[in-house]
Amino acid sequence: MMGFIIFNLLASSSPTKAQLQLGFYSKSCPKAEKIVQDFVNKHIHNAPSLAATLIRMHFHDCFVRGCDASILLNSTSGGKAVERESVPNLSVRRYDFIDRVKSLLEAECPGIVSCADTIALVARDAIVATGGPFWRVPTGRRDGLISLLSEANAQIPAPFDNFTTLETRFASKGLDIKDLVLLSGAHTIGIAHCSVFADDRLLNFSGVLGAVDPSMDSEYAANLKANKCKTFNDSRTIVEMDPGSRKKFDLSYYSLLLKRRGLFESDQALTTNATSLAIVNQLLQGSLENFFKEFGLSMEKMGQIEVKTGTQGEIRKHCARVNS
Repeated sequence: MMGFIIFNLLASSSPTKAQLQLGFYSKSCPKAEKIVQDFVNKHIHNAPSLAATLIRMHFHDCFVRGCDASILLNSTSGGKAVERESVPNLSVRRYDFIDRVKSLLEAECPGIVSCADTIALVARDAIVATGGPFWRVPTGRRDGLISLLSEANAQIPAPFDNFTTLETRFASKGLDIKDLVLLSGAHTIGIAHCSVFADDRLLNFSGVLGAVDPSMDSEYAANLKANKCKTFNDSRTIVEMDPGSRKKFDLSYYSLLLKRRGLFESDQALTTNATSLAIVNQLLQGSLENFFKEFGLSMEKMGQIEVKTGTQGEIRKHCARVNS
């Protein structure tokens, strides 16, 4: 009875009423989730920064055509450019990590577990393995057949987005302002290359050479210019999004926003709206346990955006290409 209740809660909480289910593979591939978890636990500690990489991959996947692993598809000869070739995805990496997990799943249960579910499970398990929050991942997603660069460029939130643009992008996916604030909190373990933000915020704000975005704390900006992002188009230098606390999934990211030390314009934008600012303050006044709980609920919601179920899409044998 309890399982039935949980299933209905999950279905009703989804913006698309997706028919996903906890333990979807319990009969068709009973070891599936343990295979994923074991692989993540074995390898994530060799490169804990992968947790941020993998949750970002999941986020970018879900924002284009829903959570359908379209981000994993390679372009084909004579075909249109795909999502992974888009500007926001050029810095997404470690597709091979997903491929390795998928190969283990295929060896255990050929043609059963989707690449979309693989991404969702890997992202959750990677965050948990590095000390972050747990959230439920109902499964049953199927893989998409289409991937377009143009859609990724148009739909994935950008680091230079203002609050109005962010709110609109999230609302189009069934996510509200609270989800926007909470999901942005994943930047607590994030890193960014200077080229993503510095040209506009530190070196040439509003087209004025040498000008700095006045919304950024002057001491923080000066430190970044002097020690990190010194030249235009620097795609090599890496900056922590939560300096001094990047390896810990905590509330420090939000504290920095109140000090005007959000790295991206889109981070600092969370303090420019009364509703989102109130949520930031509420999180900071609450416990880490509360943040973990709330973050998990928003991740569950995001993981059900426009999912394909039933007979939609397919179960890819290889995540980088559709079945022949």
